[in-house]
Parts: sequence; C-alpha cells; structure tokens
Amino acid sequence: MKITENIARLQDFYVLSIKAPLGIFGRPFYFRETIEHMDYMGTGSLFIVVLVSLFIGMALSLQISAELAGLGLKMYTGKIVGVAIIRELGPVAIALVFAGRAGSGMASEIGSMILGHQVDILRVHGVSPIKKLVTPRVISSVLMLPILTVIGDAVSLFGGYYISAFVSHQSGAFYWSQIKEIMTFENILSGISKPFIFGYLISCISCYMGLSTSGGARGLRTATTTAVVYSMIFIIISDFMMTRALLYILGMRV
Repeated sequence: MKITENIARLQDFYVLSIKAPLGIFGRPFYFRETIEHMDYMGTGSLFIVVLVSLFIGMALSLQISAELAGLGLKMYTGKIVGVAIIRELGPVAIALVFAGRAGSGMASEIGSMILGHQVDILRVHGVSPIKKLVTPRVISSVLMLPILTVIGDAVSLFGGYYISAFVSHQSGAFYWSQIKEIMTFENILSGISKPFIFGYLISCISCYMGLSTSGGARGLRTATTTAVVYSMIFIIISDFMMTRALLYILGMRV
C-alpha cells in the first residue's frame, strides 16, 4: 500500500512541478501576489543571507590562510576562497538558508490554507490552486535566489578580504587581483546557474508539502519539517549532479 501511495505522491509532485512554471503563460496573471512573495523571499531573507555569507567568507579565509601558511603559499588565499565561494559554497549555503527561511514559510502558509479550507474555496470558485498559490511562489524563488546568491557571494568575498588584509596581514590589492583572475566564464556560469535550479526545487517541494498537509497542527508541523528536509537533500544531490555536468560540458578534467 505504501508503494502505491508513494508512486501517487511522486506523480502528483511531477504534475505540480510541470504545471507551476507553465502557469506563467496563461491568464489570469497574479502580478500582485508575485511581487509580494518576491518581497518576502528576497528582502525578508536578505539580512540572514548577508550575515551567514559574511561569516562563511571570514571562516573560510581563516582556515585556508592557516593551512597555506605552513606551505608558504598564504598569498594564494584569495584565489582559493574566491573559487570555493563562487562555484560551490555560496550557491549551496545560501540555498540552504533560503530553504530554511522561505521554504518553511511557503509550506506552512499553504498548509494553513489547506487546514482552513481556503484552498477548497478556491476550487469551488473555479480558481486553480496551482496557478494561484504555487506559480507566483515558483517565479519568486527562481528570480530572488540568484540575486541573493550574487549578494551573498560579494559579502563572502569582502569577509575573506577582511581576514586576509587585517588578520593575516596580506596585500589587499593582491587579494582583489586574484579575485579578478578567477572571475572567468566557467566559474561565473557554475555559480549563477545553480541558484535557478535550487530555487525551482525549493519552491516546488515546499508548495507540494503544503498542499499535502493533513491532520491539524501536528500535520502542519510534519509538512513544514519535511519540506525543509527534502529541500536540503535535493539541494545537495542536485549540486553534485550539476557540478559533474558542468565540468563535463566545460571540458574540465577531474
């Protein structure tokens, strides 16, 4: 019985993940809802993204400087920090923060609407819950997460600069020259393409778990927790798969 249920859930999730982005092309267009969700996910998540990114950059710079100092290569801290943040740490860390903050909010909000029978009212009035509730959230996530990632990467690099220049007493100009060197097409493509996929996955998973809520307050708690956990799992898995694919496409040998 559980196998049948899991297959049915997988099918429902597949349908939702296809219908949600396709809702952009048909009327009605819920611009107001989309802008509201963009504000909630973008502006609302900005502080925690900046805070986390700053300390990630500082901690990474500290660790790498300490390791390279023993090899006499401390001057290359900027290059290693830059590549690590732009290609991997920045997109993944910010996506995890986004899943915990915005993803849980999406799941709990839609779950509350399910328990309050508001979604049933939408269906009675002939309004598609996916187009009304899911599509604006998917659009907002796909648009805002890359912007947050760019901001977070910049803050992380400034955090690494602070440690390199004022703690490790390295040349700040040399640090930024190394950052400029690693701003290649390959690194930027790898760092900026992942947040679009992460945002899509987080929003689809969170909205699906919200729409699947049942069982009162306990069910809402379970749905919200499951949404965050599944989002984090799929972020890590998809990051590996995209990294492998990008390395192959860009012709970079491992």
